[in-house]
Amino acid sequence: MNHQAPSPRILLKRLRELMAEPLEPQDRLDRIVGQIADNMVAAVCSVYVLRADSVLELYATQGLKRDAVHLASLRMGQGLVGTIAASARPLNLSDAQSHPAFRYLPETGEEIYHSFMGVPILRAGRTLGVLVVQNTDEHAYSEEEVEALQTAAMLLAELIASGDLKKITRPGMELDLMRSVSLSGDAYGEGIALGHAVLHEPRIMINNLVNEDSDAEIARLRAAMEKLRFSIDELLQRNDVSSEGEHREVLETYRMFAHDRGWVRRLEEAIMLGLTAEGAVEKVQSDTKARMIRLTDPFMRDRMHDLDDLANRLLRQLTGHAVDTDGENFPEDAVVVARVMGPAELLDYPREKLRGLVLEEGAATSHVIIVARAMGIPVIGQATGVAAQVENGDAVIVDGDDGEVHVRPLDAVITAYEEKLRLRARRQEQFRALRSVDPVSADGVRVKLMMNAGLLVDLPQLDDSGAEGIGLFRTELQFMIASRMPKAAEQESFYRQVLDHAGNRPVTFRTLDIGSDKMVSYFRSQEEENPAMGWRAIRLALDRPYLLRMQLRALMKASAGETLRVMVPMVSEVGEIREARALMAKEVQHMARFGHRVPRRIELGAMLEVPALLYEIDELMAEVDFVSVGSNDLYQFFMAIDRGNARVSDRYDTISKPFLRMLRDIVRAGERNNVPVTLCGEYASKPISALALFAIGYRSVSMSATAIGPVKAMLLGLDISAVSNVVNAALDDPSNLTPMRALLERFASEHNIPL
Repeated sequence: MNHQAPSPRILLKRLRELMAEPLEPQDRLDRIVGQIADNMVAAVCSVYVLRADSVLELYATQGLKRDAVHLASLRMGQGLVGTIAASARPLNLSDAQSHPAFRYLPETGEEIYHSFMGVPILRAGRTLGVLVVQNTDEHAYSEEEVEALQTAAMLLAELIASGDLKKITRPGMELDLMRSVSLSGDAYGEGIALGHAVLHEPRIMINNLVNEDSDAEIARLRAAMEKLRFSIDELLQRNDVSSEGEHREVLETYRMFAHDRGWVRRLEEAIMLGLTAEGAVEKVQSDTKARMIRLTDPFMRDRMHDLDDLANRLLRQLTGHAVDTDGENFPEDAVVVARVMGPAELLDYPREKLRGLVLEEGAATSHVIIVARAMGIPVIGQATGVAAQVENGDAVIVDGDDGEVHVRPLDAVITAYEEKLRLRARRQEQFRALRSVDPVSADGVRVKLMMNAGLLVDLPQLDDSGAEGIGLFRTELQFMIASRMPKAAEQESFYRQVLDHAGNRPVTFRTLDIGSDKMVSYFRSQEEENPAMGWRAIRLALDRPYLLRMQLRALMKASAGETLRVMVPMVSEVGEIREARALMAKEVQHMARFGHRVPRRIELGAMLEVPALLYEIDELMAEVDFVSVGSNDLYQFFMAIDRGNARVSDRYDTISKPFLRMLRDIVRAGERNNVPVTLCGEYASKPISALALFAIGYRSVSMSATAIGPVKAMLLGLDISAVSNVVNAALDDPSNLTPMRALLERFASEHNIPL
C-alpha cells in the first residue's frame, strides 16, 4: 500500500465539520474513524475509551469486525492499547504482533494487520482513551503521521469531555472522566460542604482548534509570548504578588520556561500542523504533562505544576480570558478548588455563595486558610492533584473534619454525608443553645471567650457564636480587598460599623499588619529574602508613620466618646511601643486642636509574637495596658518553622512542653505586673489546645467564631484546678517524658471532657 503523508490541516477541518453536524454519538464516532482512516490511508482506525473501571472499551472502528464494538476491551496496561493508555505515550510498530505486549482479541479479526500506530487521547494530561490506526503491510509510520494522529486525538478528547458518549455507554458502565474520585488532604477548617466545584484558575476551554493561516497563528503566538514574558518580568520587578508560598521562586521558574526556545519551537511546529495557537498550547502542554504526571520526584512534579500554570497564563493572553469570581454562572453552593491562592483572592468571591475551599498546597497557619476559617467554611489543604481531577460544576463534598474530598461522589456517599450533616446540625444546635450560657468551668473559673474577625461579613457571627467581644480585629483585610488605599473617611466608616455592631462588647483593633504574605497591590515594597521576618507590621508603620497616623485618626473618630482598644503587631522591642504611643499622643493633640471628639479612654496593647520580647517582658508590661499573644507567628519564630511551608509546618506539635512553658511564662508575667493577657491566634480554636491554655493560666482567649461552641462545651465540664495540677506538674518535671498531647487526651478521657 502506498503511504502518502497525511494532511493534518485537511483532517482537522473535516473532523471539525463532523463535530458540528447534528449526528447521534455512535454515528459521529463511526464517521470520525472513517475520516481518519481515509486521511491516514489506513486499513483500520479504532477508538478505545477509558471506563471508570480502568478498562479500555472499543467504541468505534473502521476495518475491524463491527460486532466487536462495545464488546472488545483491554485493561489499563494490557496489550498494546493498554500500554499506550498506561504510559500516555504513542506506540509506533511496523510489526505489532512481534511486540511483547501484543494481545490478540479474536472478536476483532485483527490478525491480518501488522503495522500499528496508537496515540493516547489526552486532556490536561489525563488519559481518556486511545486512538489506533493499522495496516496489513509492515510499515513504519513517519513523525508527520504520528503528529497527525495526535492532533486528531485532541478533537476526540473534546468529544469525550463533552459527555455526549454517555448516550452510548452500556448500562452499569461509566466513563473514567465521570468516575467518582476521593482524595485525602489535611483538615484545616472544620465543617462539611456539599456543593459544586469552581476552579480558581480554570482550564481555558478552546473552541477553535483548526487554523486558517499558520503564519497568522504563529504571529499571534509570538505576540502573546511577548506579553506573557513582560507580565512575568513586571511582577518580578514590582514584587506585589499576593500568594502563599515561595511565589518569587515560582515566577523565576516561569520566566525561565517562558524564554525556553524548545518550548516555543514545539508550539510553532504544532501550529504548522494546522492547529490554532490555543490548540498548539493545549497539545504541547498535554503531551508534556502526560510524560511528567507519573514522576515521583517532588521537584519534577513541582515543575509540572509550573508548566501547567504557565500554559494557562499563555492561553489567557491568547484568549483575553479573565477569571470570573462573581458572574452569573457562579453556583449558589460554590466550592473553590485551587492549587494555591492568597487571602485577597479568596475574598474576591461572593461570601454568600461560598461553601468550602480545597487547596493542593497551603498550611494550617497560612492567611488564606485563617481567612477561610473566619468565614466559617470547611477548608482542606495538601489535597495533591485535586485541580486536575475536577471540572467546573462537578459535584464536590468537602469533609473538613476528616480531610476528605469527594469529587463526583456516588449516591451512597452523598446519602452518608447528608446524614452526617444532619447529625452535625443537631450538634451545632446544641452549641447554639450554649450561646447565652456564661463560660464558667465546673470549678467556678470564669473565662472570656472572644472571636477573631476582619470583615463586615464576620460580624453576624458575634451574635450567633455567643462571643463576648472581638479579641482580634484584623484591620489589614480592608486594605487587602481594596484596589486602592482606603481613604481616611472610608476607614472611619468601616470601624464605626464594626463598633456599632459590637455594641457594648469590646473590640480590639490590630493596627495595619501588611508585609510578608499579606501584600497589597497598590503598595510597593522591595524584594526580601525572608519577608516573614522583614519589613512588615509595626516596622513598616514606623517607617511610614503617615499610614499609622491616618489609621489611628480614623479609629479615634469612629470611637469618639467611647473606649478604644488598639494593639500593635510584630513588636520586637519595647522602644517600638513607645514610638507608637508617641504617635498616638500626637493624633490626640491634633484632633483636640481641631475640635474633634476623642475616645473617652484609649488602651494600647502589644502583640507578643517575637520571642525576644520575653527578655524584656517586665519592661513591656510597664508600657502597655494589655498584651495579646499572637500564637501563630510566635510559634513560627520560636520553633524556626515557616508557617507557609507545609513540609515543616506540621512537623512539631504545638502542644509541646517548650512552647507551653513559654506561654506560661507570658501569662505569669501578666499576673506579676497586673496586666491582662489574652491569646488571640488560631491556637485556641481547638478544644484540646484551649484546654492546655486554661491549665497554664489563660483566662481570656480569642478564636474563630465557629470554635467558640466546642470550646465552651469543653470548658463547662472542666475542673481547671485539676487539669492545672496535672499539666504544671508535667511541665516542671524533666523526667516526665509523656507527650503533652497524650497527657491532655488521657485527662479528657478520664474526666469525660469533650474534645
